[in-house]
Amino acid sequence: MSSQRGYFTADEVRAAEAELFTRVPEGMPMHRAAYGLATVVASELRARTGGIAGRSVLLLVGSGDNGGDVLWAGSMLRRRGVAVTALLLNPERAHAKGLAALRKTGGRIRTVSDVSRAADASSAGLITAGSGSTGSSSTESSRSTVVLDETSLGTPDLVIDGIVGISGRSPLRPMAAEIVAALNVPIIAADLPSGVDPDTGAVTGPAVQAEVTVAFGAYKPVHALAAPYCGRIELVPIGLRLPQPNLAALEPAEIGARWPIPGPADDKYTQGVTGICAGSATYPGAAVLCTGAAVAATSGMVRYAGTGAAEVLDHFPEVIAAQTISSTGRVQSWVFGPGAGTDTDAHKRLAEILATDLPVVIDADGLTLLAADPDLVRGRTAPTVLTPHAGEFARLTGHEVGQDRVAAVRDLAESWHLTVLLKGRATLVATPGRPVLVNEAGGSWAATAGAGDVLSGVIGALLAAGYDPGWSAAAAARVHALAANLAAHENHPSAAPTSASPLLDHVRPAIRTLRTLAAK
Repeated sequence: MSSQRGYFTADEVRAAEAELFTRVPEGMPMHRAAYGLATVVASELRARTGGIAGRSVLLLVGSGDNGGDVLWAGSMLRRRGVAVTALLLNPERAHAKGLAALRKTGGRIRTVSDVSRAADASSAGLITAGSGSTGSSSTESSRSTVVLDETSLGTPDLVIDGIVGISGRSPLRPMAAEIVAALNVPIIAADLPSGVDPDTGAVTGPAVQAEVTVAFGAYKPVHALAAPYCGRIELVPIGLRLPQPNLAALEPAEIGARWPIPGPADDKYTQGVTGICAGSATYPGAAVLCTGAAVAATSGMVRYAGTGAAEVLDHFPEVIAAQTISSTGRVQSWVFGPGAGTDTDAHKRLAEILATDLPVVIDADGLTLLAADPDLVRGRTAPTVLTPHAGEFARLTGHEVGQDRVAAVRDLAESWHLTVLLKGRATLVATPGRPVLVNEAGGSWAATAGAGDVLSGVIGALLAAGYDPGWSAAAAARVHALAANLAAHENHPSAAPTSASPLLDHVRPAIRTLRTLAAK
């Protein structure tokens, strides 16, 4: 099993497809994709309605091969007794062979003009889409209202989105946007949800929000960067030979297998000693959360330096506390920043830590200090990890993250020659010369005050245990996200809002969960 899941850009996938076409008979890749799509749709029909035969599916069919995949899948579903209607958004450019296959199996074919009833929509009591969507199209010269009625489209149990494929870069065009807005039916996206950028996950206008996305041949960046629009991801292999990915995710089982636990010959020093310089009189909780996370993450030792010693020891008596950096004692990594302040004394402490040859994690106030004095880390050769959110990223770089988050985090890491963890639901970790690592959290339960302090402590503990900065940051992000999810769902299938303290309490259960996956 690979230790990473790769995500491949549209250009990388197209190149792999071109190579595939030289090895297999014409049409085979499309048939493989269509069969996989039809299989997922049939499974969803059974799960949602209790059966397959006699159920109804609507295909939203654009031009090109993506529309062809959907038409072929529709013909396969027809053979299983599903009533299939294809709505062609661009009839002149519909995939000819796929269209013929659907017709041959008895599928219904409709065009937009067939289902548009703008003149008498109100009096006919039809279902009318809103007219406020935005977008542009060279083929649509005038505005219209799309009206969908049961006579034309039936009452589908599921809709398959085949409007655009990996060549799509823009929001849905007005007509497609109105059709999608009119539907109150679960949508399964073919390869990716239409209207979402395949490489950046950017959504700049109307787009499909799918319950399930069936990825053909490879995962694309959109599947991690725009997960709320994709829903559950199902991969259908079609035989692509893919390059080494430039964007990847660590597999949870691999994180569990590598997580540091004490070996037969270990003692408290050999497992890694983490130094924490965080918190202040204004923010004593930051010291507690950050230090507590380091305590929970490994079985070694945690030393604390700062003015929050009393609060830290009250919560974690196993921590060894000191007032200054110089009196802390031997450590193997440092975490600086959460609640540490931005005054002259804080600047001196950060400079003292960065002057060592130890791995350092810099978060929160430490990032504010770096934004004002980036020379603090210039030329540093020891592992250094910055953990900004979008606002801190803007302070560090002088510009917003922008739509292409992967490019943004890679550029900062390469220009500053260090590791950058850019926080978000899809957290990104960039280290110069390596693929960007992504962790899709599956939700935003960690979007709460103090959660970042916990994340920094976990990263610092992994660095102290001897792991490289990119892996440490990405593995910590996975544990952090899982801990937040466990805290939100504690002892109940329905989630409730959580906060940093219960998130910290679930760091160990999260590690245990990943280690259980590794043991299977």
